Amino acid sequence: MGFVYIAVANLLLTVVASVLCVCFAPTAAGPGIPEIKAYLNGIDTPNMFGAAPLFVKIIGSIGAVSAGLDLGKEGPLVHIGCCIASLLGQGGPDNYRVKWRWLRYFNNDRDRRDLITCGSSAGVCAAFRSPVGGVLFALEEVATWWRSALLWRTFFSTAVVVVILRAFIEYCKSGNCGLFGRGGLIMFDVSGVSVTYHLTDIIPVVVIGILGGILGSLYNHFLHKVLKVYNIINEKGKLPKLLLSLSVSLFTSICMFGLPFLAKCRPCDPALLDMGCPTTGGTGNFKKFNCPAGYYNDLATLLITTNDEAVRNIFSINTSDEFHIFSLILFFILYCILGLITFGIAVPSGLFLPIILMGSAYGRILGIIMEPYTKIDQGLYAVLAAASLMAGSMRMTVSLCVIFLELTNNLLLLPITMIVILIAKTVGDCFNPSIYDIILELKGLPFLDAHPEPWMRNITVGELADHKPAVVTLSGIEKVGRIVEVLKNTTHNGFPVVDIGVVPPMGPPNDVAELHGLVLRAHLILVLKKKWFLQERRRAEDWEVRQNFTSMELAERGGKVDEVRVTKDEMEMFVDLHPLTNTNPYTVVESMSVAKAMVLFRQLGLRHMLIIPKYQAAGVHPLVGILTRQDLRAHNILSAFPQLEKSAGNKRGH
Repeated sequence: MGFVYIAVANLLLTVVASVLCVCFAPTAAGPGIPEIKAYLNGIDTPNMFGAAPLFVKIIGSIGAVSAGLDLGKEGPLVHIGCCIASLLGQGGPDNYRVKWRWLRYFNNDRDRRDLITCGSSAGVCAAFRSPVGGVLFALEEVATWWRSALLWRTFFSTAVVVVILRAFIEYCKSGNCGLFGRGGLIMFDVSGVSVTYHLTDIIPVVVIGILGGILGSLYNHFLHKVLKVYNIINEKGKLPKLLLSLSVSLFTSICMFGLPFLAKCRPCDPALLDMGCPTTGGTGNFKKFNCPAGYYNDLATLLITTNDEAVRNIFSINTSDEFHIFSLILFFILYCILGLITFGIAVPSGLFLPIILMGSAYGRILGIIMEPYTKIDQGLYAVLAAASLMAGSMRMTVSLCVIFLELTNNLLLLPITMIVILIAKTVGDCFNPSIYDIILELKGLPFLDAHPEPWMRNITVGELADHKPAVVTLSGIEKVGRIVEVLKNTTHNGFPVVDIGVVPPMGPPNDVAELHGLVLRAHLILVLKKKWFLQERRRAEDWEVRQNFTSMELAERGGKVDEVRVTKDEMEMFVDLHPLTNTNPYTVVESMSVAKAMVLFRQLGLRHMLIIPKYQAAGVHPLVGILTRQDLRAHNILSAFPQLEKSAGNKRGH
């Protein structure tokens, strides 16, 4: 009956989380951090920061975490913070947007990016109660462009979060808020033990770091394989997604309830009998489960509890005899399996806590093995191993170190924590990318790294443009029919505007072509919606433009061309694109290397980069081509230049 109760409750909670994700907001599934990284790198991620993903993320996270699945709330909290920041900046959801005048100051891409960066740091602070760690997480892991002004803004955001958290924790001390606030602002306090280590202790610390890097890269490798299989299942429709989530939930319930029967009952310490050993309630460190009076089941203590409580138990100090090594090995193997099969199902999920649980388990095992040879407490071994596994999988360093420092409240652990994290990251980098980079690749998001590949110096942007289809251009004064045709037949976001027959200010009056600039797809659709057409081919007056378009309208995202209705007569009319064209687009000469162009593209946060000829003269077209983010991805370049594959492989081999 106990198993039926647990299994049914977990299935119902999983159904709530999964149905919301599958039917209402598919973008709310997963942690959301890779998509946030992609957005802040300059990639459009539709429906990622709206009201629906926010609502589904909150309710779905509650359901998924309560269902006992091997996932954390930390990643979803980062996404929730970004959704709140985005909605505040734009005045609410699209259908119910507030039109306050002061909101126009945030209606630009830079401030929107800054707000979402602040939201991500606030989410980490709320998850780990780590204000400085939240700032550093945004700096190290999420943001692509960083400014000095952004530093104090993220710091202010996390300061507000931690003050509000502190106020709620004080209010909830009476016990009226359930499990919220347990541990105060320090979630996993290990400051009660004196940390003394000597030169000989460096050897187990180095071993922990190496193991963390190897296990972290192995976890990334196998998770990559599992996510590929899940992608195939998820493409089959909504029902397979839901059944996959329910299958994982049922398997988790079976393991949580069945495995503790394999563990032996352990006698309670006589000193703890009056303090609640064994415990039969919802919380507690010594679960009675199937044991007689005066005994507890150490594996049930770790499995039939919340993930936070399990971490708190494994991190506990001065408890060298509380857990048997066999129970810890079972726990580690189980959470390795659950960590692989749970991430990727259609529920909001985070990676932080599952990795901490895996790492702390093998750290505790190492602590038991090394106990005769070292003075470091087993709980501290668990902390170090959890940090090493996170560094080996996520490849974070500074932010991870500070987060663990604020989580555990033991400054004396700082030197060896730094060593462990650096070793684990270095070892992990030898095998594969970080877990977030792997997810970005699986989702097909064209994320641009900070450093181009060395072989990119061997080709020019002109050579790259020759392997692309001919660029689609528009005239300065263009027919409506031509604009509609271009919008319907292409998915490009920007179009170069080229004037033919321009008389140069100097030199012979030969007709030449002039690159006037770049016009955006959203502005062309806006023109068609407003039907700002001219009867004859002429330049529009300035007052006509100001009368028909406002800066707020031009800053809005454009709709779809299918929503626009243009009559046959209107197709023969004209549009003057000169007033709507960016006359100063970023350009590069065709002889520039792809490596240098990629650095410029990423550092300036561009979406388009025009390629102009090295020699400009009459009869020479003023435009060679256009570069977008997809063109600068290493995979796409190698597919266009197969001969570079060998040099790229040789570089990796060396």
